[in-house]
Amino acid sequence: MTTAALRPPAHRVSPRAVPMWTVRSGMGVALLVGVLCVAAWNAGAWGWLPAWIQQNAWWGPIAYGGIAVFQVVVVPRWRYRVHRWEVTSDVIYTRTGWATREWQLVPVSRIQTVDYNQGWLERLFRLATLEVQTASHAGSSTIEGLDAEQARQVSEELATRAGTLRDDAT
Repeated sequence: MTTAALRPPAHRVSPRAVPMWTVRSGMGVALLVGVLCVAAWNAGAWGWLPAWIQQNAWWGPIAYGGIAVFQVVVVPRWRYRVHRWEVTSDVIYTRTGWATREWQLVPVSRIQTVDYNQGWLERLFRLATLEVQTASHAGSSTIEGLDAEQARQVSEELATRAGTLRDDAT
């Protein structure tokens, strides 16, 4: 019996995924920093808060701002270096994660649905997300940050191939 060695999948996601992930992260960070600033601004009016919190409330948005710089600047670039995908004749192979790594191998013969998703931010960056569903919760796979045209072609190819390779699936 031979075993296959795990190797990095062949393809990276689109380089346009980095600015999209940066913008998405930046929007979330801006919203949370805004909420923290409003809370810090009003902390003095909330008499039920301890005095030391009222006096140091501005440290909350400042501390989160430091973490947010890492989240907005470093994480999308790191994520791009890690996220990979590949479709072979019989399996969809993905690697995701930036702090922890997740490797998934999904047999093409087990595919039930292939979904092509494109949110408003993805449309802006001409990207798409490909979701491959199987009957198994652990067997489903998502490839985020694909070029929109490439994702469309891969989804059509996978749907066709899954139909020709359909087996018992039990």
